[in-house]
Amino acid sequence: MQLLEFEKPIVELENELEKLRAKADSQEIDMSGEISTMEGKLAETRRQIYENLTPWQRVQIARHTQRPFMLDYLAHAFSEFCELHGDRRIGDDLAMPGGFARINGRRVVVVGHQKGRDTKENLKRNFGSANPEGYRKSMRLMKLAEKFKLPVVALIDTPGAYPGIGAEERNIAEAIAHNLREMMLLKVPIVAVVLGEGGSGGALGIGVADRVLMLENAYYSVISPEGCAAILWKHRKHAPEAADAMKLSAPDLLKLGLIDGVVPEPQGGAHHDHKAAAAALHAAVETELAALGKLSEKQLLEARYDKFRQFGEWAEG
Repeated sequence: MQLLEFEKPIVELENELEKLRAKADSQEIDMSGEISTMEGKLAETRRQIYENLTPWQRVQIARHTQRPFMLDYLAHAFSEFCELHGDRRIGDDLAMPGGFARINGRRVVVVGHQKGRDTKENLKRNFGSANPEGYRKSMRLMKLAEKFKLPVVALIDTPGAYPGIGAEERNIAEAIAHNLREMMLLKVPIVAVVLGEGGSGGALGIGVADRVLMLENAYYSVISPEGCAAILWKHRKHAPEAADAMKLSAPDLLKLGLIDGVVPEPQGGAHHDHKAAAAALHAAVETELAALGKLSEKQLLEARYDKFRQFGEWAEG
């Protein structure tokens, strides 16, 4: 498994604990006291590290290659997923899967970003960076949801929309802008969840929602910490300072009122327990859908409009 720099003290203690257990077994001696002390030290080290994560450390967890991705959550938190393909214009973008599914028996339409864990899968999924046809496909599916009066669940996990020449030629900016407008007017409930990376317009392109949630170690920002550091400090090595200044973590964004809730993760991050992370997401999404289902269409649209109009802080002179 990918080892993050700040997790090294934990791994060292785990290795020491394993050696103690192996010694006790091989030599048939009672080392329960030493083992118990080491277990306590390990538990305390884990607690101290994971309860005091910096924004940059959360970014590293959000990018972990073993972190559950969209299709993992569909397997564990949803059922009866039926994928639909194509934008009916250019083609099918595999970085943006979507289709019909059920959550706790409730029919929904799910759209989102999908990354890969190895080179082959990342090339297939374009590293989770969707092209214009991905955003147009997602809107086609949202319009189907509106037609059949089904809620929409958007699962966000992208470093950003694909910035290649082909994407520009097919008008990636227009595709995202179109989604922003149409999602604001969609007549069914929308719940968006940032699973890992929430990068710039690529994330916002499916992020205009009645409820925006974030996993505990996800991040959501207008630019990556490395990109910000390259602009402001002229070097990517200042990414940790940029991450802290940008207030991109879930706790900071909740405090600023830019998201509506934080979905807890297993200790150390969702990559340590996919099923537990999926169970937490399932509960959070189901709660929000139940609450939104009580609103009339008029109330839903007015509340969504007011929500985004109130973003930001200002002072009158």
